Amino acid sequence: MKKFLKVLLLVLVLAFLYFGFTTYPKLDLISGFSAKSVASGHFMDHRSLDLIQKTDNDINLIDRAKNSIDEKGKFATASVYGFKERKAIYREGLGAILINDDFDVSKPYLVPNRRIYKSKILPFPYGNVDPADTVFANIDYLKLKNAVENAFDKNGGKKKRTRAIVVLYKDKLIAEKYDTGFNKDSKILGWSMTKSITSSAFGVLAKQGKIDIYKPAPVAEWKNDERKIITLNDLLHMNSGLEWEENYSTICDATKMLFQAEDMGKVQLDKPAQFKPNTHWNYSSGTTNLLSLILRRQFKTQQEYLDFWYSAVIDKIGMNSMIVEQDMSGTFVGSSYGWATPRDWSKFGLLYLRKGNWNGEQILDESWVKYTATPTNTSEGKYGAQFWLNAGGKFPDVPRDMYYCSGYQGQMVAIIPSKDMVIVRMGVREEEPGFDFNGFLKEVIASVGK
Repeated sequence: MKKFLKVLLLVLVLAFLYFGFTTYPKLDLISGFSAKSVASGHFMDHRSLDLIQKTDNDINLIDRAKNSIDEKGKFATASVYGFKERKAIYREGLGAILINDDFDVSKPYLVPNRRIYKSKILPFPYGNVDPADTVFANIDYLKLKNAVENAFDKNGGKKKRTRAIVVLYKDKLIAEKYDTGFNKDSKILGWSMTKSITSSAFGVLAKQGKIDIYKPAPVAEWKNDERKIITLNDLLHMNSGLEWEENYSTICDATKMLFQAEDMGKVQLDKPAQFKPNTHWNYSSGTTNLLSLILRRQFKTQQEYLDFWYSAVIDKIGMNSMIVEQDMSGTFVGSSYGWATPRDWSKFGLLYLRKGNWNGEQILDESWVKYTATPTNTSEGKYGAQFWLNAGGKFPDVPRDMYYCSGYQGQMVAIIPSKDMVIVRMGVREEEPGFDFNGFLKEVIASVGK
């Protein structure tokens, strides 16, 4: 019996050590992800805790978190095995913010002044009135319907996990479908599609002549070291040469930034240079949050910064549902935290399809849109200025001129100029073996003849 107890004790000690070295360091990130997901999903999109846990947080390790919602206090908490409790608070107009113990919840805060353009005359997509049915002679509607329906799971399956599809053709809505529990008014997190929103804000400043992206980035902290030659163009292209690791399967720069940092823009700002600018492409959410911080520094007041994102692009094109959430310092998390309805995401794609023109108003210069969709040096044709590209043939059966906003778990706004189309897919499953983007896009495009 004593020998058995010794063996059992040894096993328990080894198990504890294994847990300590492998899982425990991740607990802060797990509970942080979970609390933020619950607070945003519940208070912004009115999802139940049960729905969030079953469809948003059913991710390996994240599903170990125990969550709760305080309706009166408007916050969510999460912990793992009783350890590392984290809290995310909701603030009207700002969304949810993951906070730490030092965050002063009683401190006054500013919210963006929104000008909500709700046209009672224009139908979607240029207005918010439900569009009338439009029939195009060159569309095989049965083929289109099948292509859209094939994007969704059947009989309760969980392989494709599509939540929404919206298809625009020649400025008209030709297809739209939602999964159970979602509809045209559901706000869905775009994750890294938010990077493209950040890029558009710089596009407006460039059009106004307030920035020159080819000059060194206005980062005072770099003026006395080798980073002083990094330009905004390098940052927009993910080509700065700055050190960064983005691997969501482990603890890395990106996960620590999103779920631990108070000032997310400073995480990349403080990184050293590994390579000369414009020689090594490296995808970095830290870079986009640095861009958001740089944008913030262009304005004299916090209120001007908050308002600009919405007045310059988001509300200008009627993305009235969109909320871009902040970090604890008050900087927009331009890398990851943009929420909007699928229809509003399609409006953003349409802005770029129309070369920066929105129903007669030139919001972005055509040259900026072309710049956005031009391959970045060293990216092998897969990246532009905070947009992904198909120039390198990632999707072999889709036109090479397609470029797209892309986000974690398979969010996509595909812009296809040669087909005059915008295709939006929102879900919680990435590419194969989950969702076949190439096949889906191919089928939708094939339903529209010449």
